[in-house]
Amino acid sequence: MAKKDQRFQTVHEDKSMEVSTRVLRDRETGVLYLFRLEGYAGGLTVLVDRDGKPLVQTYEQA
Repeated sequence: MAKKDQRFQTVHEDKSMEVSTRVLRDRETGVLYLFRLEGYAGGLTVLVDRDGKPLVQTYEQA
């Protein structure tokens, strides 16, 4: 699958020796998600604004 065909795009990534944090963007909806991996454990959550509405990025970064 080509990179353009993938549903999710990494818009930010921060790595250390044991921890990886990524902000992912759903290419179809624009909704942003936070993914964190620490050792063998990980979690994914939708990013929301102060009103509890999902954060949406409507453009793709180059």
